[in-house]
Amino acid sequence: MPDTALKDRQIAWTGQLERIGADHGFYRRLDAEHKALFVEGDDTLVVTFDNLDDARQKVEERLPWGVNFINSQGWSALGIGAHGWTWYRAEAVYDFFDEMRETGFFERFRRVVFYGTSMAGYAAAAFSSAAPGATVLALSPQATLDRDVTGGWEGRYRAVWRRNFTDRYGYAPDEAAQAAQMWLLYDPTVREDSMHATLFRAPNVTRIRCRRFGHRLGSSLTAMGVLKPITQRVVAGDATPAEIYALLRARRTVPAYQKTLLKQLLAMNRPRLTYDYAHAVLRSSHPARRPHYRKAMDEIAKKFDWPIYTPPAV
Repeated sequence: MPDTALKDRQIAWTGQLERIGADHGFYRRLDAEHKALFVEGDDTLVVTFDNLDDARQKVEERLPWGVNFINSQGWSALGIGAHGWTWYRAEAVYDFFDEMRETGFFERFRRVVFYGTSMAGYAAAAFSSAAPGATVLALSPQATLDRDVTGGWEGRYRAVWRRNFTDRYGYAPDEAAQAAQMWLLYDPTVREDSMHATLFRAPNVTRIRCRRFGHRLGSSLTAMGVLKPITQRVVAGDATPAEIYALLRARRTVPAYQKTLLKQLLAMNRPRLTYDYAHAVLRSSHPARRPHYRKAMDEIAKKFDWPIYTPPAV
């Protein structure tokens, strides 16, 4: 699409946000990279963060930051959007949360929840200190990207290394320590995510280990249909680790999870376990839709002279 057409769509979209803010709360352009949209609902406020330039979503569909889901529950929504991978490290964003704290904005609400995943998970933890006593729900968050702390093991986000993570709202574990509770969901098999998780050491942190989900937990949980019920329980304040783990067991039937597990079994060189797992998946789904499972099973069968896969009679 020509740049002019994209620019026109972005202008129209910004106008939409301004109208929503004027009618239902407020809209603020914090700086060239960051925006804030507040949509008023009841006395529960959910603060979310989002990358507005995520190429996987269309410009005209970029209302949100979860605003539609949040308001469908009756809650109030405060969405902070970033143009690009900024990690929200900007004076204008710090000033905005300082202002919200100092003017008593967060005190208007009976319950405040900060939510985000990855970059937004970092922000949810880091800026939660503007509302002491809030709840944090962070998926695969970074603790910091300060090279003095993470230089030996975190190499995924070079574009943000020039940003300052040592000034206000910088070190997420210290900021989140002021929350009433932090729910931290992560995949311990992703080395970097596990390292970040260990830096959140305050007693208010409840870690939920989502093995073999990968870094993109939000997408995985959405595909499973469990992100909304987990969020609902956390926002309501009655979530328990046992309930969340029970919801996570639904992963066993999610194709993305099954494929990840197959890859890991192949990498571990566990032929019998891989063979049996591929066979189990093929028995529970249409083989034509799972050719990689049949291929894996048949290659192992030929190597060890085991039975090749035989589709069930129709």
